[in-house]
Amino acid sequence: MTTPQPTKSTAAGGDSEKSLLVSSQGTTTVADTVVSKIAGIATREVSGVYALGGGAQRMVGALRERIPGASVNQSQGVSVEVGEKQTAIDVDIVAEYGVSITDLASGIRRNVIAAIERMTGLQVTEVNIVVHDVHLPQDESEPAPPRVQ
Repeated sequence: MTTPQPTKSTAAGGDSEKSLLVSSQGTTTVADTVVSKIAGIATREVSGVYALGGGAQRMVGALRERIPGASVNQSQGVSVEVGEKQTAIDVDIVAEYGVSITDLASGIRRNVIAAIERMTGLQVTEVNIVVHDVHLPQDESEPAPPRVQ
């Protein structure tokens, strides 16, 4: 009795998969920073995302933005793993209060996958999302006056 051999699947990244990044005229390599920047911008476009990054990342980002001439770090809160044909993405966010986190995560995944696959030709294997906090509207109000004078 012979056991059936597994077949290669294009969805699993088999050899029969054709990459848009390799041609007879050469190859195109996409750097990690490019993928993380695209993912960061695509995440910020989704309504309900207040900020990207965990607590420490947001503090460093806030300090960086105060430096004259400094630009916003678009890849803050995003880490990626990029291969020749595929990429995996981790995104850390702060959600707006009242937004359905499951709907927000689905929207982020949809937007990030569409942007990366359209702009780079890489296949996105996964987009993992960690919600670090929920932003409340009163968080932006003026600080309470000191109790002692």
